[in-house]
Amino acid sequence: MSPASPTDTRATPVRHLRQVLLWPLQLLPARGAAGDDAGPPWQVLRDLGTASPWQEQVDEYTGDASQFHERHYNEFVTFLPYVQRFLYGEGRAGRNSDDGSGAAPMRVFRRRDVKAVRVVTRPGSAPLTLRVVHVDLYFFLDVDIVLLNVEVETDDLPLALAQDLLYRFGRAYPPGWDALGQPMHCLSEVEWLGAEGQVLAASDARQRDAFLAHVAEHRAPRIAAHWAWMLEPLAADHSPEAADDGVLRYRQIEYHRMPMMAYLALDDPCALSRNDFVRLGLVTGAAGAGADALPYGERHVADFEARYCYDRFWAPGGDAPDTRYMCSGHALVVVGRAESQFYRCADRGVLAQFRHQHFLLFLIVHFQKAALLMYSNRLVEALKRLNVRDAGSVKRFKRAIRSSFEGFLRFTHRYWFREIAEQAQSRALFRLASDHLGLAPLYVEVKERIADMNAYLDADSLRRQANTVVRLTVVTIFGLIGTVTTGFLGMNLLAEADAPLSRRVAFFSLVFGLTTALTVFTMVKSKRLSDYLDALSDERLSGWTKIKAIANVWRREVD
Repeated sequence: MSPASPTDTRATPVRHLRQVLLWPLQLLPARGAAGDDAGPPWQVLRDLGTASPWQEQVDEYTGDASQFHERHYNEFVTFLPYVQRFLYGEGRAGRNSDDGSGAAPMRVFRRRDVKAVRVVTRPGSAPLTLRVVHVDLYFFLDVDIVLLNVEVETDDLPLALAQDLLYRFGRAYPPGWDALGQPMHCLSEVEWLGAEGQVLAASDARQRDAFLAHVAEHRAPRIAAHWAWMLEPLAADHSPEAADDGVLRYRQIEYHRMPMMAYLALDDPCALSRNDFVRLGLVTGAAGAGADALPYGERHVADFEARYCYDRFWAPGGDAPDTRYMCSGHALVVVGRAESQFYRCADRGVLAQFRHQHFLLFLIVHFQKAALLMYSNRLVEALKRLNVRDAGSVKRFKRAIRSSFEGFLRFTHRYWFREIAEQAQSRALFRLASDHLGLAPLYVEVKERIADMNAYLDADSLRRQANTVVRLTVVTIFGLIGTVTTGFLGMNLLAEADAPLSRRVAFFSLVFGLTTALTVFTMVKSKRLSDYLDALSDERLSGWTKIKAIANVWRREVD
């Protein structure tokens, strides 16, 4: 536990701040696309070519070998083999295949036109310009999930401003407004900037009426303008652009506050108070001016260090002195000493690990959670569209459930990992993140729901088969009457072929009547006859017992 500071730490300089946003979204098929013919979702961006700002990223593993550095090697060997195949595929040979044979199931598209972002944290605050390191989209084979990744950085800003930035940046839309109409809990102003400093897109968080009207009409939130622009040509499900054929649509699948990673380098991390660490680890924003209070009650955060902190390197010695990792599931925050050479080392430093190994483990846990929520949503959508009185609706429901079951099997065997690394730090952080997100119970819950749906379909199929057998049995029984009747007359036991018609009809009626009576009697006594056949076939019973068993067929049942 860090010692409490008697001084105000709000002005403590953060020498370097790196913030990474990871926004999971559910993909919806483009209108007009039909089944498997539509291809993978990223094909829409490929087909647009240079008309799209998103271009497929040729990474260091499949591109020019001269761009492959030690940090990439360290990243690769951190993960277990089955995770390596998920992240990197089998090599360069199959990189362009879309069926998962040899290629990495994960595809990355990057846009390079956004170079900076200018933000105003609160009304009246001075603008702050952050450098945009990169903006990526992550797609996954056979799973209709896309993750938007935005990484920004800046240097030399007060701790309070850094805390506010971490808290307010990464909101898909404003959660509310104050009495003056100013957006709450999000950035007051956001502008994406191009290479020449020109404004490419700006936030519309102050347009309160537009957000209210959208929710009132569509029962779905309106994505803020700067985020909607960033995702183009993808379009939000209820936006006007989504109505066009061929447009790849997306839908919010989690809370509007995007999962976040942060890296803060300070001159002396030990100078921060416990309250500062709680605010950073739980991403609650800065305290008020002159205050150094906890954001929540003391009892609520009494076990903060035990639940959220990984303090293996929270010590003055070693290669990464005074480095604390804090993970709440929603956020992964790293705080350390700026003067440490290991901290800023490009290939082996804490920043390199943060941007490579730790980013990927954070991506995996949030992809897993988003995929599980997506499969749960599919079940709800299938049930919502089911009309049991419409045969076509029932067939579509069955196809949807079978498709979800098959997709979940592929997800389980391709993407579901309980362990991703044997390296102690990565293993511990992965467990910490997945436990806070509740991945294990969520997986069990979704698996049981899909299994229940599939079991229902199997039971319904068996019921239909049983009904078919009953119908066939009835047809066979009534067909037996005619078969026996005509068969008896065709045996020539009675040479009545030349007899008068009335005599032949009499014989036919007699045989028909006796056969019908015998058939009806057999059906009435079918249960007792079945019991007799069971007794007759039982080798353990004596002959006398078997004879008595046939008498039970005619014995009257006594109540």
